[in-house]
Order: sequence, then structure tokens, then C-alpha cells
Amino acid sequence: MNSFRILASLLIVLSPPALAAPLAYVPNEKSGTISVIDTATDTVLRQIAAGKRPRGIAADPAGARLYVTDAGSNALLVIDTASGAVVRSIALGKSPEGVSVSADGRYAAVAVEESNSVSLIDTASGQVAADIPVRGKNPEHAVFSPDGRWLLVSAEEAEQVDVIDVAARRQSGSIAVGLRPRGMGFSPDGQRAYVACELANAVYVVDMATLAAVARIPAGKNANGIVVHPSGRQVYVSNGIDASVMVVDTASNMVVATIVVGKRPWNMALTPDGAKLYVANGRSNSVSVIDTASAAKHAEVLVGELPWGVVIR
Repeated sequence: MNSFRILASLLIVLSPPALAAPLAYVPNEKSGTISVIDTATDTVLRQIAAGKRPRGIAADPAGARLYVTDAGSNALLVIDTASGAVVRSIALGKSPEGVSVSADGRYAAVAVEESNSVSLIDTASGQVAADIPVRGKNPEHAVFSPDGRWLLVSAEEAEQVDVIDVAARRQSGSIAVGLRPRGMGFSPDGQRAYVACELANAVYVVDMATLAAVARIPAGKNANGIVVHPSGRQVYVSNGIDASVMVVDTASNMVVATIVVGKRPWNMALTPDGAKLYVANGRSNSVSVIDTASAAKHAEVLVGELPWGVVIR
């Protein structure tokens, strides 16, 4: 009996701790904060101070650092996720917006509206490695392809997505899409990109081998946010005026479900397993939580004022 108790105690000590649920980070543009949501309970754990006007948000692959654009100070803030402290502030051009981080964590890319450019940041040094002009006016998002070869750049005043060759650090071409492209996302294999075009009320499917749009999917009014499921089988698009999220089947390029969410849904993020979708609702000051298996909303989480987007790590 004593041997059994000793063995049981050893198993308890040596067993690995339960893995914590991912955290969702939501920049609140008007509040100047980031709301931290526990995705296990869908409750706000804390608020992190994040400059004067936080907008775009991304995280490094390990989830140790957040990269947040602050339009109030025209800077990229690097925030330690454990302490919530700003550990670095990188000066940028006027009105920075969307930011993404390459899969290897080496670079962050920031769309800078008023300079019509993308700033490429070396994350190790915190230096601007290049400031790359683009043709589209008022760029909003700059998104890395999964292999880090390309950056796709959308702009509020454009009918194309600009393509940046990351190694060459220059624009190498453009892809014709609908008016006012906004959110973008890649299939897991990087072969397709999906672009929400706000004034076209549509999602354009881009073949990355030919850098050309191969399909147009009708969406709701003011389509803007895009996220692709880890399986690659579904794409989610938020519709700002309709206050809804549509689910697109990528095999057929058809809308298979529409889910009502908060007012002016904008940018979104999925949990790593693809089970839950978090939608920032700019006019409801909330995040809608969608169960992807049932394609139904199951929670509404109050955050700060004017939430811009979500990143989950």
C-alpha cells in the first residue's frame, strides 16, 4: 500500500500541468487600452495601457510580445504580454494602421496610411529595415504570406492589392480586385488569398501562383474583416453595415452560413484549433464569440471603446 501511495504521488508531481487556454488581445482605439480575454471562460482578465489610439495588433509566434500600432503617437508599440509593459516604441510615419508578423517572427510589417508605404521592422533590433512605397492610397493592412515571401497590402482608396517582394524590399506588382480592399487572409498552404472589398460587398479569391483574382464571392454590406480557418475549409468575412459574419465554403466559394453579431464588426481572429471565432464590434464596444462547429454566436464580451481587432495567442 505504501509503495502504491509513493508511486501515485510521483505521478502527480511528474505529470505536466494542464495547458492554459489561449488569450485574446483586443485593441480599443478610443479607450487607449488592450482588453485581455481568457478564451476558456470568455471573460476579460485585465486591461493593458497601449498608447493613445491603438489600432492594428499582432503577436510574435511565441506569444511573448504584442505589436500594436498607436495612431496617436505614430509609433509601433512592443508590449510584453506577461507584464503588460511597453518595452519598445518604434517611430513610424503618420497614421499607422494594420500590422502583421512573419511566421518566423523575424519581421513585423506596418501599413502607414499617410505616407502610402509599408514599414518593415526587424523585430530583434527594433529598427526599421525598410520603408516600402506602395501604389494604393491610404494602406490599411499589410499581411505576410505563410512562407514570408510576399506581403499583400490593401488600401482604402484602391481597386487593387499591392504585392511586396519581402526579400527585394519593393513592390513587385498589383492584383486587381474590388473597390476599397480591406481585410485579407491566406489559406494555410499559402496557395490562395482572400480579400474583403468593402465597397464591392464581395470577397475576392487570389491565386498566389499567378497573382491574379480567380473568383468573386458576394458578401454582405461593407465586407471588411477576413480570417481563414486552420483547416482551410472555411473563410469568415465580417460585414460592417449588416452586423454579421458570413461563413464561406472554400471548396465551392459559396456562403453557407450567416451569423448575427454586434454593431460594425471589423477585424477577427480564430483560436489556434479553429473552434472559436472572436469578432471585434466597433460600435458595440464588444467582442462576439462564435462557435465554429455550429456556426452560432454563444457569447458577447464587453471590452473598451471602439475595438479595432483581435489577436489570439
